[in-house]
Amino acid sequence: MTVLRTNQDLDATRLREVFGIYPSGVVAVAAIVDGVPVGLAASSFTSVSLDPPLVSFSIANASKTWPDLRRAAHLGVTILADHHSAVARQLAGPVERRFDGLSTTATPDGALTLDDGLAQFDTTIYDEVLAGDHTIVLLRLVAVEHTAVAEPSPLVFHRSRFGRVQPG
Repeated sequence: MTVLRTNQDLDATRLREVFGIYPSGVVAVAAIVDGVPVGLAASSFTSVSLDPPLVSFSIANASKTWPDLRRAAHLGVTILADHHSAVARQLAGPVERRFDGLSTTATPDGALTLDDGLAQFDTTIYDEVLAGDHTIVLLRLVAVEHTAVAEPSPLVFHRSRFGRVQPG
């Protein structure tokens, strides 16, 4: 049995490497803000609660996008499919090009989703919890839509790379 050692080096590079062992799904979080699409990719999305219906993602406190995005009345969340690795990179790129060539749908309340995602959520901000250098954003679901694909394969982020779930 391996015993965890205390006082290990917990620098950011080591933590990213260790955290990267555990794969996570990737989502787009987006909205229309002041008439312009604003969004980002997040690899920390998870379901939280059925009653009330809540999901969450974490965002770096240093994010330049979140202060604008959080002003939206509603946020769209799209679960990205395995063919969206370029989209995830695009959503992390230059702000003015994040939605170039992407097919999107906006609700009347401004939630923006990608049309070819595996699932789309219309959400509102339920709460924000400061957690170190990130903020955990809790979102309340308003509406849900999903793609009727026989074997949907989500985009996953694992060991600092995008990949897919291999059917078992």
